[in-house]
Amino acid sequence: MKYTLSSAALLALLIFLPSATAQDTSATPLVGSWGGPLVIGEDDLGLIFNITMADGEYSASMISDGLGIYGMPADRVSLRGLSLTVIIRRLDVEFTGTLRFDEAGEELLRIDASWFQGSEMVPVVLRPVE
Repeated sequence: MKYTLSSAALLALLIFLPSATAQDTSATPLVGSWGGPLVIGEDDLGLIFNITMADGEYSASMISDGLGIYGMPADRVSLRGLSLTVIIRRLDVEFTGTLRFDEAGEELLRIDASWFQGSEMVPVVLRPVE
């Protein structure tokens, strides 16, 4: 009888565990395109990050018309709490930001961030791109 109970418990786990751990990326507010001005000197180079999620891991690609970059992949994307970090080694870029939600905490409105490249730091605000 103990063997049957263990089999039943295992079967229940196999049935319910995948649905409980599956990630619905539509409910992940960071997934999508985020853009805003990247002002270096007097030039607005424009910046868009396309952020996706697969297998519970974020990834991103960058677009900047002013830099002539169209879809450069990020080496690392991490989200810890409300802190976002995007690293692109090829450009010596570290983008660090804070997710800003509405008062109810339901809708991601913007990402307040800093663009670090070499020894330069530029403030950036990204908003959803539609």
